[in-house]
Amino acid sequence: MTHATERAVPPPEPQDVTAPLTAAAAFLVLRVGDGPDSDARVRSTLAATSDLVKNVRIGADGAAFHCTVGIGHRVWERVVGGPPPRELAPFRGITGASHTAVASEGDLLYHLRADTTDLIVRFEMMLLEAFGDTVTTVDETAGFRYRHGRDLLDFADGTANPDGAGLPAATLVGEEDPAHAGGSYVVVQRYLHDMAAWRGQDVATQEEIVGRTKFDGVELPDAEEGQKSHKTLCTITDDDGVEHDILRDNMPFAAPGRGEYGTYFIGYSRHLWVVETMLRRMFVGDPPPLHDRILDYSTPTTGCTFFVPSRTVLDGLDG
Repeated sequence: MTHATERAVPPPEPQDVTAPLTAAAAFLVLRVGDGPDSDARVRSTLAATSDLVKNVRIGADGAAFHCTVGIGHRVWERVVGGPPPRELAPFRGITGASHTAVASEGDLLYHLRADTTDLIVRFEMMLLEAFGDTVTTVDETAGFRYRHGRDLLDFADGTANPDGAGLPAATLVGEEDPAHAGGSYVVVQRYLHDMAAWRGQDVATQEEIVGRTKFDGVELPDAEEGQKSHKTLCTITDDDGVEHDILRDNMPFAAPGRGEYGTYFIGYSRHLWVVETMLRRMFVGDPPPLHDRILDYSTPTTGCTFFVPSRTVLDGLDG
């Protein structure tokens, strides 16, 4: 009698979705060209991402460098092949009574995090050289760490992020979509702030809008009815009363000489509907038309949705 020994198949390895925030970050959104040779070169460059990351880390003297790659719905079948993740769709614009979440183009997202900006620049140089003329850059935003994790509105950002075992549970696809397990949905928006108008509000009003104290980030009580705070509108529960978290890796950006100040929102989630529900509550209101009042001071200029496949899938694209 012959006994066959089956080797357990290891679970797919996620990309650096849950890596910690760093002093510097960059958000690079690319559009893939439609030329006959574009898909093959894009596929091989995506598959070589891990090698490019290694090259940067070798000369980093121990400094942190992380990269996550997202792929949009428009090019999924061309680049990855096979059915896309169950919820993946182009960013759905949202029009409220007073504010609009715009949709913008973008096929690939590179989210880069590093202790120093030079590592990011070196990676982008090698990456864009590898892509050649198969892609065009539609957005490139450099972010920086501000006052121990505050945004430019001067409130602590990401205080509701999951941690511990709750972090991968909230961000990584599991058995509900086994072909894409270990991946994550990600939504990005580039917000510009009206700093003069915001600073014209007293601290009590700002805290009421955000839903937390400004000095130490303590949550304020939720409104029972009527106008809700940003914190409350962004708290998502399902029909069974289960709360669903997302991971926010938002970073401030600025160009003071142009009077440009903003926050780059990036939200990772196991389920795309969680982020979409959050944005709908912000822009439409709950109840309508009581929108998130932070939108009176922060305007989105972009909006894209991507899926971050597992590192296992990404590395195998050129196989």
